Amino acid sequence: MACSFRGRVQVGGLLLSILGWVCSCVTTILPQWKTLSLDLNEMETWISGLWEACVSQEEAGTVCKAFESFLSLPQELQVARILMVASHGLGLLGLLLSGCGLECSRFCGSRVFQMRLCLLGGTLEASASVTTLFPVSWVAYATLQDFWDDSIPEIVPRWEFGDALFLGWAAGLFLALGGLLLILSTCLGNEDGCSPWMAEATAPPAYAPTEEFGGSFHLTPRLMNQVI
Repeated sequence: MACSFRGRVQVGGLLLSILGWVCSCVTTILPQWKTLSLDLNEMETWISGLWEACVSQEEAGTVCKAFESFLSLPQELQVARILMVASHGLGLLGLLLSGCGLECSRFCGSRVFQMRLCLLGGTLEASASVTTLFPVSWVAYATLQDFWDDSIPEIVPRWEFGDALFLGWAAGLFLALGGLLLILSTCLGNEDGCSPWMAEATAPPAYAPTEEFGGSFHLTPRLMNQVI
């Protein structure tokens, strides 16, 4: 059975959410959140991420060392660790729920129940977008403040944006677009409005006007194909 327009919108939102979730996971693992190049030694480059710091040299290669203490990290890195891990959990749960709620899926359940799953999945993807964009933007803001800090001598090297920050912004954007499409898909093709929670309401049976027989009244059901 071919999917309707709403089904295609749901599939598009799910694919964008998967892409955003994968990019978010890669962003968390990559150490290139901040980079530092030394003017005195252009062959050496420092990079720092959420879990480790690395130094790259053309002759010796790349050597990485994990951070020994969580509490010794700057505040923005501590919050970034927690929120990025929370983003992965929210995104994965949203993918599972929205995948079961797709119109084209064979999930056992009513159509209204599938719409509710899709709505809940889209909401979780939007939440995962927020928990991805916030730590990435905070680390970028802290890096920018340190770069333009006048109290630091100019001879001291400054940290700059790493490639992982740009990948994190892209991941947050994909998650936001995917979640928005999943949420909006619940409004497409629904004559009762945008709320799937009220879609199960059924209209009461129609009855014809009362008829009198021997002083008593009773309701006569009206045929559905009767023309008035």
